Amino acid sequence: MYSDILKYLGLTVILLLLQFLVLNNINFMGYVNPYIYILIILLLPYRITRWMLLIIGFALGFAVDYFSNTLGLHTTASLVLAYFRPVILNRWSFKSVQDIRGVPDVTNTSLEWFVVYALIAVLVHHFTLFVLEVFTFKHFWLTLVRIILSTAVSTFFIVIIELLRAPNKMSR
Repeated sequence: MYSDILKYLGLTVILLLLQFLVLNNINFMGYVNPYIYILIILLLPYRITRWMLLIIGFALGFAVDYFSNTLGLHTTASLVLAYFRPVILNRWSFKSVQDIRGVPDVTNTSLEWFVVYALIAVLVHHFTLFVLEVFTFKHFWLTLVRIILSTAVSTFFIVIIELLRAPNKMSR
């Protein structure tokens, strides 16, 4: 149990540092903002309690808000993702891997399933984030383009990171 906690903390630190030091300082055409820190929320065990999921979502979002000066946008988007994660998993999950120690990653599921799961979850997060950021329908199409492009790029990075975490899955 403690080794799992240390593993999640280590991954959290690595993803947050990568987010703050690299991805937040790269301008991708002005429309694309990849956020990979939400991978932590995606990889939490199936059986985690909802209140713990919300606390972790709040802490991650607050950390990103603190270092990005975004005044609660990431906290809200991460909380929305944490709240809807059980709904997403119940809708698209394999029942055979939902045991006590199961986690929704590439090693317990399939690459195709993980890509769909990540895409839906990232879309929920980014939709919330960018709609709250703009908070008007004046730039609806521009916001929609930002949501779609950022979701695609974030999902790509998240899947690449997940494949790097589980290299033995590629050989099967």
